Amino acid sequence: MAGQSNNQADSGTSLPFQLVSEFEPTGDQPRAIGELVDGLERGDRFQTLLGITGSGKTFTMANVIARTGRPALILAPNKTLAAQLYGEFRELFPDSAVHYFVSYYDYYQPEAYVPTTDTFIEKDSLINEEIDRMRHAATYALLSKPDTIIVASVSCIYGIGARDVYATMTCEVDVGQEVDRDAVLKRLVELQYERNDIDFHRGTFRVRGDTVEVFPAYEADTAIRIEWFGDEIEAVAEIDPLRGRAKRSIQRAVIFPASHYATPKEKLRAAVESVRVELRERLQELSAENKLVERQRLEQRTLYDLESIEQMGFCSGIENYSRHLTGRSAGEPPPTLIDYFPEGFLTFIDESHQTVPQLQAMYRGDR
Repeated sequence: MAGQSNNQADSGTSLPFQLVSEFEPTGDQPRAIGELVDGLERGDRFQTLLGITGSGKTFTMANVIARTGRPALILAPNKTLAAQLYGEFRELFPDSAVHYFVSYYDYYQPEAYVPTTDTFIEKDSLINEEIDRMRHAATYALLSKPDTIIVASVSCIYGIGARDVYATMTCEVDVGQEVDRDAVLKRLVELQYERNDIDFHRGTFRVRGDTVEVFPAYEADTAIRIEWFGDEIEAVAEIDPLRGRAKRSIQRAVIFPASHYATPKEKLRAAVESVRVELRERLQELSAENKLVERQRLEQRTLYDLESIEQMGFCSGIENYSRHLTGRSAGEPPPTLIDYFPEGFLTFIDESHQTVPQLQAMYRGDR
């Protein structure tokens, strides 16, 4: 377990995490909790907690989080163990934002090309919609709630959209606000929401006269209804997306993007130009090597993607262009889930003898 900052919770203020359990720390647990918290307050960067299976390491970790009041990232070596820890921490912190962040691919076939036979194998994947929702819920919680715990797999060190862009690409509506309905619809499209007046599901919105309903990408059973009277927002409510019944009225709603790669128009234009520059350089290299078939294929695919980005703000496999979308230089590491955490968060590495080598292998393989 490593503390990422020397900041410590002020003992004179209430801490954001409320640990709920019928048990109290016993045996060696009180001493372990005390020594781990003392190490964090000293600024120790790395600490190791040893214990056999069933000795209560998870409960000890939970007590450290409750005592320090810091957001936490808990790394597990596989989805199964991550799901188990996610369930346990949800029980221990029922009032906090406990979320699950793992790879959302149920199946993944990377793009491949065999020039000798001019065979192109398209990228094919099957995304688990529920896990995608949980990933969005995790990043949403990190930007909006102080009492956040994320249980993650090695997927947390893979690139996603930049935190600063994701945090600013929002649609904010307030009761009494004067704003044109069509301006809100345009903003939702920029945030990668799709209009669908028939099949209302996560990541879509529908329009019925002066009423707009949005199903946020990070919600499972709650949508947002916005009602206008003229150009003024008359009411905002959380609703049941299946039955359309209002759950509760709210004064304000902040809707985050439907994609981690949602990008402002000016940045999209700059990204497209940057991709074109790199494409020209690569095409010249392939021409010099007399790889004409490869050259034609690369040009065809990239120009198709760029046209899709220019027209819709998105394309299949947009993560391949993430360096250009975030304006990074070649070789610069991409933003990851870790960038979404505030300063001073805790990192717990469970089953470290498996998890640490896995993290290092993924990092070095990418390098």
